[in-house]
Amino acid sequence: MSAPISPIRMIAVPPAPAVDASGQSAAASGFHSMLQNMIGGVENSNAVAQQAVDNFLSGGNEDIHSVALATQRASLEFELFTQVRNKAVAAYQQIMQMQV
Repeated sequence: MSAPISPIRMIAVPPAPAVDASGQSAAASGFHSMLQNMIGGVENSNAVAQQAVDNFLSGGNEDIHSVALATQRASLEFELFTQVRNKAVAAYQQIMQMQV
C-alpha cells in the first residue's frame, strides 16, 4: 500500500527588503559589501603573490613551488572576479534594455 498524496501547502513569500534613509535597500548594501570583500580578497592575494616573488628573487627562504602556487592563486582569483564583474555588467545591460 502506498501513502496518500499530501495536500499542496502554500509557500511563504519573503518580506520585501527594508530601505534605509539613503534609499538603498539592505540587499543592495549586502551586494555592495560582497563586491568590496571580493575586491579586497583579490588585492590581498595579489599582494601575497608579489611578496612571495620579491622574497624569492631577493634570495629569501621562499621556494619556487610556493611562489608558483601564490601567483597562480592570485591569477585565478582575478579571473574569477573578472568573470563575476562581466556577468553583473551583462545582467545590468539586459535589465536596462527591458521595456517597462
